[in-house]
Amino acid sequence: MKLPDDFVYSQSSLQDYVDCRRRFFLRYVLRLAWPAAVTEPEAERENFMRLGNLFHRLIQQHVLGIPENILGESLSGDLARWWENYLRHPIADLPDLRRAEVMVSAPLADRRLEAKFDLLAIDPGERAVIVDWKTSRRRPSPQYLADRLQSRVYPFLLAQTAQDVGFRDTILPEQIEMIYWFSDYPGEPHRFTYSKAQLQADEKILTTLVEEVDRLEEKEFERTTEVVRCTYCPYRSLCRRGDSAGEYQAWNEDAEVDVEMEFDFDQIAEIEF
Repeated sequence: MKLPDDFVYSQSSLQDYVDCRRRFFLRYVLRLAWPAAVTEPEAERENFMRLGNLFHRLIQQHVLGIPENILGESLSGDLARWWENYLRHPIADLPDLRRAEVMVSAPLADRRLEAKFDLLAIDPGERAVIVDWKTSRRRPSPQYLADRLQSRVYPFLLAQTAQDVGFRDTILPEQIEMIYWFSDYPGEPHRFTYSKAQLQADEKILTTLVEEVDRLEEKEFERTTEVVRCTYCPYRSLCRRGDSAGEYQAWNEDAEVDVEMEFDFDQIAEIEF
């Protein structure tokens, strides 16, 4: 069994592969929907994810020009706090030309790689900043963020698609920056600069991963040896790594668990390179 010919990679699918080859196989090759809760109680996790999605939509509408007082007039709880933090702690030195929910894609190793930027801020011909809004309860370590495939995929793709998103010519890697902004730590964003050396390293790493996936046989998609990663995996019972879901409170407070919403790429028109 292999991936379909039209399969498009994303940072999420590549991260799944790096974390656990078997999870990747079950999710993207077999497309197996396994009826297991990620956390208990699952309803609380689903509500938290829903709030994260709503927060992203609020910012998107704000960027489009809807007044902040209209957007915030009926908010409460976590969503109201996050919105207030967003308004009171804007990211410093962000270019004025801004677009939210920007889809990009480019070829990679006979496949395609795609991403959706929460926010892209551009000073045409000078610099471009990718912003990713995070609603995790705790702020992850800089090393954890640097190790995530998202931190490689996003700036790499921007370098490939610069002319499609507002640059007159190709962009220099040194003109690209990526910022993670945390809804509960609004004054402590984490910034990653980019470079030619990083671009070359990312292209090599991402190409190697894609080529590796395409040549593996089913038996080579093995379970991860780091069993802790199975705690919040919906396939854990199928893989005989536990029958009970992890606790919602622990999941919610773990800074190194990716709790962001996965958006449906098929519902958003892409910008192709």
